[in-house]
Amino acid sequence: MANRHLSRSIVLQTLFEWDFRVLPDSDIPEILERNMDEFAPGHEDAEFIKDLTNNVVNKKTLLDEIISKAAPQWPIEKIASVDKNVLRIGLVELLFSDKENVPPKVAINESIELAKRFGGESSGRFINGVLGAVYREMGEPGKDDGPKDKSEDDPSKYPIEQKVGALVYGFVGDEPKVALVHDVFGYWTFSKGGLKDGEDQHEGLKRKITEEIGIDISPEVVLGELEYIASHPEKGKIRKVVTYFLAKAKVEELKLKETGGLDDVRWFTLPELAGLTIYDDLIPMLTKAIGIISK
Repeated sequence: MANRHLSRSIVLQTLFEWDFRVLPDSDIPEILERNMDEFAPGHEDAEFIKDLTNNVVNKKTLLDEIISKAAPQWPIEKIASVDKNVLRIGLVELLFSDKENVPPKVAINESIELAKRFGGESSGRFINGVLGAVYREMGEPGKDDGPKDKSEDDPSKYPIEQKVGALVYGFVGDEPKVALVHDVFGYWTFSKGGLKDGEDQHEGLKRKITEEIGIDISPEVVLGELEYIASHPEKGKIRKVVTYFLAKAKVEELKLKETGGLDDVRWFTLPELAGLTIYDDLIPMLTKAIGIISK
């Protein structure tokens, strides 16, 4: 086991005991020393272990706010203690560590490994989804501190990343069905992804849907477009523009590609859609699609 991985394991064990037993912060040094003596006597990375532990404890409130925003369907008090503290460790390393010493992908991968080792069956997937969302969408904390340069807040100056998505539908006899993917935040949503250089929207959409849910589609009409600003830890602010289509397919077995952000894919009848949790900004497009499909 690599030294840093062992170090993170000791940090996690210390934080788990502190969090699970609801102990005061003042007990942390004693717990940490006991765990280091028991699991890594003579370990040379004591400074890293102490710094990482203290950073999590000192930034706990901010870290929990970030977790709540990244996983709104999972109240912080409902997240298992192991998963919660793996996320805290991962966020400290992802957002506050020296990127040369701990690159973002290392921070995420190390957290996934901790979750797989100490957490439940789905912990690794959950951690990957939350940290991946933070990595892609949130950027560095403190970005709003200090005076702002208004020119930097002009969205038209940000580079554009084009994406495509689709509400996929088909028929079983005369009954229409739609295919939705489920994300780790608890929402049923449309399959989507980025375009490759030189790829047109229909070509890219057909490729992406086949990759993500394993079926061939025929894009039909545009349902709408969504645009949002995302902050990438390395690229800075980006305008992401997603064009959503209605796309027809045969109702056949769906095969979800392994990805940190998604955990399920299913066909639904139109009446079943009423009971699903769906992002608000997709509902007008879903309503438009149902109107077209029903005709």
